[in-house]
Formats: sequence, structure tokens, C-alpha cells
Amino acid sequence: MRRAISLIALVIGTGCTAPDPRNEAATGTSADQPHSFSADVWADNWFSLSVDGVQVAEDSVPITTERSFNAESFTFPAKRPFVLGLIAKDFKANDSGLEYIGTPRQQMGDGGVILQVFDETGTLVAATDANWKCLVTHHAPLDKSCAQEQNPIAGEGACGFETLPEPEGWNTLGFDASSWPDATVHSAADVRPKDGYDRIDWNSAAKIIWGPDLETDNTLLCRFVVE
Repeated sequence: MRRAISLIALVIGTGCTAPDPRNEAATGTSADQPHSFSADVWADNWFSLSVDGVQVAEDSVPITTERSFNAESFTFPAKRPFVLGLIAKDFKANDSGLEYIGTPRQQMGDGGVILQVFDETGTLVAATDANWKCLVTHHAPLDKSCAQEQNPIAGEGACGFETLPEPEGWNTLGFDASSWPDATVHSAADVRPKDGYDRIDWNSAAKIIWGPDLETDNTLLCRFVVE
């Protein structure tokens, strides 16, 4: 009896209360348990999405497919806070940034991407807008007159290009992206989204984003922290 009284006094004296396992059992949830999120993405032409550095979705249509415009809808598990890491690419035949090289359709392509994420209750938790940080890692051509070249060669004359390496850990919580530019919001009239865009019920907060130049910004790394 003395031992039981001592144990009770110890608990009271430390100000601690033993956890009640019935609470967690009743709800079936825990603060450390991942929750399910649903996402919609439309990209011109291709995207890959990661959560805390782990890929959770990729455009099902290869970027080499002509006019590879489509929307993807999917779910993924995550624990807040987490980082959404979005790689977006516009098609280019080579580092010149051009497409349909050597044909009457030779031109610079133009990009655009839009994303929205909802939690299990249907509440919007993330949507592409100017609050995202986006780093352009491939920019070409440096001179838009390259599109009129009879024999455009990547890296020569008007067809110069700029590339940046993918920073290590750019899509994880510990990465400091404060120096990255804000995403540029572009209107639907400028991007002219098609093939799949209209089948998604986009929240009004979700905007089409890209780099500053729809034509010469070809590859982007974009990130957003969901608190």
C-alpha cells in the first residue's frame, strides 16, 4: 500500500498526467501521422511534383509528345509543414530554346503551369500565385531573333542560352529560397491553356505562373511551404 501511495505522490509532485491512450484510439489520429491531400496540376508542357524532396507525381504525357498539354489529378500523404517542389518545363528541341527547328513552324515555345492542393476537408491549402518562389534554370534563346535564323545553333550568335545547376535540397524545408524571385503570374489570355485545363474546377486563388518571360524561360524550379 505504501508503494502505491508513493507512485501517486510522484505523479502529482511532478505536475505530470499520464497520457490517456483512449484519446488517440478513439480518433485514430496522431500529430505525427501523415494526412491525405489532393492536387490538380496543368502544365505546358511538363511537370514533376515533390513533397519534402520525394516525388509524388509526374506528368503522364512525355514532354517529347507534340502539344503535350494535359491536367493531372492525384492524392499524396504529407505531414505539415511540408514543401511543394514543382519542376516545370516547356518543350525545346535543344538548348537554343526553339521547337520545330528547320520547319516552317520553327519558333520559341511558351510555358505555363497552375496547381492547387486541398486537405482532407476540401480546404484549399496551396495554390500557385505570386507567393511561390521560382528559379529559372534554363533560359533561351538570349536573343529572340534566333527564331528567325535559317540554321539556328544552340550557343552561337542570337541562339545563346543560360543554364543554372539544380541547387541541392532546393525542395526541402531546410533550404533557404529567400533570394529566389517570386513567381510571375500570367493571364489565361496570354498563356492560352488548352487540353485538360478546362476539365478542372480551379479555385479562384490558383493562378497560372511561370518565369517573367513565357517564351524564353524554359525550365523552372518552383517551391512553396504549406504551414
